[in-house]
Amino acid sequence: MAEEMSRTRVMFNDMLNLPRGKYVPVDVAAGGKIGFARGAFAVSYDRDLLPVPGCGVYDGLPDMDLILDAERRKGWQAGTEIALGDLHVDGEPFGLCPRSTLKRAIKDWEALGLSPMVGLETEAYIFQRDQDGIWRPYETPGAFVYGTGPENDPRGVMDDIWEAAHHAEIPIESMNGEYDNGQFELTLRFDHALKACDDAFLMKTLAREIALKKGLLLTFMPRPVPDRGGSGLHVNFSFVGKDNQNQIAPNGALSDLGQHCIAGLIHHHEALAGLLAVTVNSYDRLAAGSLAGYWANWAEDHRLVTTRCSTSSPKSARLEHRMADCATSPYQAVAAVLQAARLGVAGNMPLQPAEDLDGLENVRERRHIPSGLDKSLEALDKDVMLRQAVGEAYCDGLLYLKRDEFKRLLNKSVDEIRDFYLPFV
Repeated sequence: MAEEMSRTRVMFNDMLNLPRGKYVPVDVAAGGKIGFARGAFAVSYDRDLLPVPGCGVYDGLPDMDLILDAERRKGWQAGTEIALGDLHVDGEPFGLCPRSTLKRAIKDWEALGLSPMVGLETEAYIFQRDQDGIWRPYETPGAFVYGTGPENDPRGVMDDIWEAAHHAEIPIESMNGEYDNGQFELTLRFDHALKACDDAFLMKTLAREIALKKGLLLTFMPRPVPDRGGSGLHVNFSFVGKDNQNQIAPNGALSDLGQHCIAGLIHHHEALAGLLAVTVNSYDRLAAGSLAGYWANWAEDHRLVTTRCSTSSPKSARLEHRMADCATSPYQAVAAVLQAARLGVAGNMPLQPAEDLDGLENVRERRHIPSGLDKSLEALDKDVMLRQAVGEAYCDGLLYLKRDEFKRLLNKSVDEIRDFYLPFV
């Protein structure tokens, strides 16, 4: 017998990557539209109301409407279905809506006869409270890289997440222990770009809620423990053409399309950091010699470069951009990567030689991401082409919000910065 739904959880993702929404009766959601105050996008992590452009803070905090998808998603709470949608203002897509921003990027690629396919790899740490009520890393003394089972997860958090995701029809590709104790990788299956980001948004929300029910905190914070590794969001992508074939390496070698995509990502490398690494803590993860997107470089099957290619199979060939972290909205991250790649195609940008050194101690590239959030936001502000491609209104709102965040955390200690982000990321 099908489960009876008593309520609908309507949800949208904001520029802080928070899962905002409402619970409403099923018949109310059936109307296809739910109202919210636009000022939701103007509230900082610590709940200050900011005059973010586009939010109408000085105009009475007017409404925006969440236009719901016709199809409902299965939820992980009893008797609760999920409704996702796009935010509109005055009948038009709201300029600050991450999901609408991604849809625009997808349309730009579809105008070229190509459909973006995306697979997202996420990484997270689990924390538990000590006897003093302080969050400490999850005790997993027998954990190891690519570990599974109780040695890596003695309280079965990943088991519960897997079961909840299966019930909610969120397509998990794999789960395993990552580099550090209490760190895990949760990878989602390749799908059309919008579906892939919807799945990632819901999976992150589900995973944190499952952990909290067990008295634990699962965090996607880029580097929550200073002396341990970082957690990233790897954006894997390819394109399907009108012939329904993968266009990254159709003949077993990187195509012209793939080369121009990588060239675009490298050209906009510094500004991309302002869209993909959007917390102060992000820059504790991004460093030379890390398995993250620090250098403006690329190579085939090389985990120490920013754009890693995989072309051994024409069917599953893909590009993997390794700069982002999960503090960033998946919609924003994928939109930024797709638009930077498209600019490389539109500009017929030539591709520099691949990195051929180890990337740990030796690297040929000299360009790298800016040294902190403030400088990355400045680089984004100056990159007119990328700003226009992603959306001027979107970038203006993000810049205002994140510059305020940077000022709040200026001169704060590592612990204070961690405590600021930990409840939300």
